[in-house]
Amino acid sequence: MAALPVFVIGQAPRPDLVAEIAAAAPGLPIALRGALDGLSRAEITAIAPQDGADTLFTMLPSGEGVAISKAAVTLRMRAILAETQGAVLLACTGSFKDLPERPDLVQPSAVLNGMAEALLPRGRLGLFVPLPEQAAALGASRAREGLSISVLPLRPHADAATRAAAMAQMAAEKPDLVLLDCISYTRQDKAAAMAAMPCPVLLSVAVAARAAASLLPEP
Repeated sequence: MAALPVFVIGQAPRPDLVAEIAAAAPGLPIALRGALDGLSRAEITAIAPQDGADTLFTMLPSGEGVAISKAAVTLRMRAILAETQGAVLLACTGSFKDLPERPDLVQPSAVLNGMAEALLPRGRLGLFVPLPEQAAALGASRAREGLSISVLPLRPHADAATRAAAMAQMAAEKPDLVLLDCISYTRQDKAAAMAAMPCPVLLSVAVAARAAASLLPEP
């Protein structure tokens, strides 16, 4: 089976992300590439977000989490998509409206919205996002009639105490469904959410990996 191209909004390698994809879709070969590959740390700093709507969060290969400009990433992502044929997984839950419209490009945001609507036509959606400044934009991107949304920031790869506090805060909101709205959240985050709340929990990277794998030939 040919490797599935997986494009991160930051830089490759991302062993943490590869491990999560492997757990979600065992045996799926992937080829990881980053929109910011080749940039120095100073150059990454220079593409800072302009406002909340322009803010993306990514983990760098060093393990450092950074905020970057969605507009800058979109331009670079368009270029690498133009070079790539066949199924592609975009490893980000942000909504990218300026990328090519192609049926073999899996944008997790659309997949997650469809799955959340199927599971929860009406009710309260609990949404974890990486940064406080993303809350308004990401909450609006998940909004629809019949749905109320509770949005809380939780930085991916946070320590156990910070994670537990966030889960307890969300539990007080009594959500009917929880979405970990960033590709950098992990199985540990999902386990913590499931321990704190009785509702279903969606881990974005797992949902996205399985959706992309379904586009490939069956073994």
